[in-house]
Amino acid sequence: MVTVPFKTLKKNVVLDEYMNADLPEPKRGAVFFEDEKLYATLANYPISKGHVVVVWKNKVRDLHLLTKKEYEHLMDVIDLVRDAMLKVLKIKKVYLMYMDEANHVHWHLVPRYAEKGMNVLIEKPGELANTRLSPRLKKEIELLSK
Repeated sequence: MVTVPFKTLKKNVVLDEYMNADLPEPKRGAVFFEDEKLYATLANYPISKGHVVVVWKNKVRDLHLLTKKEYEHLMDVIDLVRDAMLKVLKIKKVYLMYMDEANHVHWHLVPRYAEKGMNVLIEKPGELANTRLSPRLKKEIELLSK
């Protein structure tokens, strides 16, 4: 299996092409967590403020292809990131969405503000305007990890 670090992922994939392409490279400064297996980044095309994507570095096509240990690590990090999002964004709910449109294991963590249920998916994604949220999420993850 080949490792695909975020720095080498395909660049400048527009949203219309996203469904048939590999994952786009995160914007500079958007990655706020990274270890040897995965990374967490602000989404390039967020549906809401604070939309995060947690990406498995190895090009694995689907969750069922991960080992139990790998899957548990992925979900542990997703829990950690979700908890950081809840605190930093001062929200009560984060939707976890697994979609295999890019044939590369990744989870979308979408904060719920005023919208409920599937209504959050009606929002038209916009391009990530800035990465100011990344340091705050990184700091909160460090605090939660102690």
